[in-house]
Amino acid sequence: MKALKWHGALDLRLEVIERRPLKAGEIRIEVAYCGICGSDMHEYLHGPDSIPVNVPHPLSGRVAPIVIGHEFCGTVVEVAADVKGLGVGDRIAVEPEYRCGHCIYCRSGRYNLCESMGFVGLMGDGGMAEEAVVPAYMAHVLPPSLSFRQAAVAEPAAVALHAVRRSALRAGDDCVIFGMGAIGLLLVMMARHHEAGRIIAVDVDTRRLGLARELGASDTVDASQGDVVQQVHELTGGVGVPVSFEAVGRPETLQGALGVLSKGGEAVLLGLMPEARIDTFDLVNRELRITSSLGYRGRYPELLELMARGVVDAGKIVTHVVSLEAAIQDGFERLASAGDAIKVLVQPQSLEVDRDAGSGAHAGSS
Repeated sequence: MKALKWHGALDLRLEVIERRPLKAGEIRIEVAYCGICGSDMHEYLHGPDSIPVNVPHPLSGRVAPIVIGHEFCGTVVEVAADVKGLGVGDRIAVEPEYRCGHCIYCRSGRYNLCESMGFVGLMGDGGMAEEAVVPAYMAHVLPPSLSFRQAAVAEPAAVALHAVRRSALRAGDDCVIFGMGAIGLLLVMMARHHEAGRIIAVDVDTRRLGLARELGASDTVDASQGDVVQQVHELTGGVGVPVSFEAVGRPETLQGALGVLSKGGEAVLLGLMPEARIDTFDLVNRELRITSSLGYRGRYPELLELMARGVVDAGKIVTHVVSLEAAIQDGFERLASAGDAIKVLVQPQSLEVDRDAGSGAHAGSS
């Protein structure tokens, strides 16, 4: 079968690889779509960041080269003999976090903090292939009305839902969201679903800011046109907001996320950055809180139900669908060029994979 494998920074290769036999507790999936994530882009441009190169991951047992991609969905084509509750033909979304099941974090239900936590497609072979093998515990059966194109965006949508759930955001609260990439746009949708008051979207791309308005932002701030903190204070009568979300991963946006807060406010960090300087005097003097949010836990059932009911249409962030053969040039390179792409889906199969889905399919562009 064909698969896109990561060998190093700027070294992705489309290869023909052997199908491996299933181990206990595993399933084989015919992949419908696999999204290209910001984490994939980090690995492509600058890796290895998370991909194991010398020491195998403790749960996957894998080192590079690996099949990249963790935002995927598809149809079950084989199950190991001990797998219960799943069968051939089931349409599923993959929740791609590895978990050991026995560490203190897994036992308390916080499996996203597992001592051996990792992601399929980063720490083990993932979904940018015609077929993928994953532990059965990662599979969530899709509601009949939910299309594969929507399900392919369930993973980043779960990131956004988990962050909003972890935050102190309540109905009627104003918030500021920094970064209108895929996660930021999904945060806008989740904040609107949670009945936030004023939702202020911040970016330097006017097209993305326009999309943020379409998805539920009440106000937008172009960070290239002046001081963001000042602009937010002007919008909020000089008070600021009780909650901000940082989805960029840059020290300056972290500073902005803290600066826009009212006293007692909370900044929720999703973006990754190696280090940043914080004015701890200001942090203490205004009783600010910093909350981090990693992945998700227990969010998929709620999320898939919301998507199936049309309450949240995460598929609206999909801008391009490309073939596996074109994934490097039309997917990774397109995203690296900082052009019009927001969420690119890779479609490994040549057939129309949404043929059995309901009417909720989102038509991406090619």
